[in-house]
Parts: sequence; structure tokens; C-alpha cells
Amino acid sequence: MKLTPKNKSHIDSMNYEQLLSMWRFAPVGNSWFQDETGEYWEKRMKELRSNPNIDAVRASKQVGW
Repeated sequence: MKLTPKNKSHIDSMNYEQLLSMWRFAPVGNSWFQDETGEYWEKRMKELRSNPNIDAVRASKQVGW
């Protein structure tokens, strides 16, 4: 999916746990994780995860599998 300003704004508005939840539970082939938008989604998750105030392990446990 092409990364539009609207898509970028939506991704930027989500916290790490929300991004992770959608990443884990979206159906295979979900357009949010394709092309430019998928690359930005992954980049945003990495940025948030690298923040020392983000507890990625806690978020992962909260989201579940």
C-alpha cells in the first residue's frame, strides 16, 4: 500500500501495543503491511521499541498470541 499522509498519521497515532496487536493478528496479506506502508509500520514499531520508556516485553504479554 502506498504511504499516504493519512496512513502515516494513523500509524503515528497508535502506541506500541496497538501497533503490535495489529501486526500479530491481522490476516495474512493485510495491505497495511505491504509496500511503503508496511515498511513505515515496521520502522515506527522499531522506533517506539527503542524508547527506554516502552516495555516491549510487557506489551507482548499484554497482547498475547
